[in-house]
Amino acid sequence: MTQRIAYQKQSPELFKKFLEFSLAHNESSIERSTRDLVDIRASQINGCAFCVDMHIKEATIHGERPLRLHHVAIWRESTLFSLRERAALEWTEILTRIPAEGVSDEIYEHVRSHLSEKELSDLTFLVMAINAWNRISVGFRAVPGSYDKVYGLDKSGLS
Repeated sequence: MTQRIAYQKQSPELFKKFLEFSLAHNESSIERSTRDLVDIRASQINGCAFCVDMHIKEATIHGERPLRLHHVAIWRESTLFSLRERAALEWTEILTRIPAEGVSDEIYEHVRSHLSEKELSDLTFLVMAINAWNRISVGFRAVPGSYDKVYGLDKSGLS
């Protein structure tokens, strides 16, 4: 499988602005470990091989335990995630899948009980960003691992 187009070169200004938006999450109220879990879970749901690969490697570099990475797909059944992480993963799933009836008050209140208004807002922007990256990577068939050296992901020890 090869990448369909080099969207970074075709739309350089849009790519630059979107990258800036995405990098702004590094200053958000959501801690790095939770951001990694959110990126992985949304990417799994969206079937984005490039992003799952990339975010697993990033999480590994950030010190995430391998078993927790294996459990992201089964987080509801796993005992390895805190209530706060579980709330973030629940919000990620509902905003990634957006049911026809929207987000229920029950889910909103449950998630809100674990996150401040600022955190919930920051998390929502994070979910928006990863879903957009998933769509561009899936649409243009970004090849998993193809940017490892450029992004420093080769330091993960995963290949």
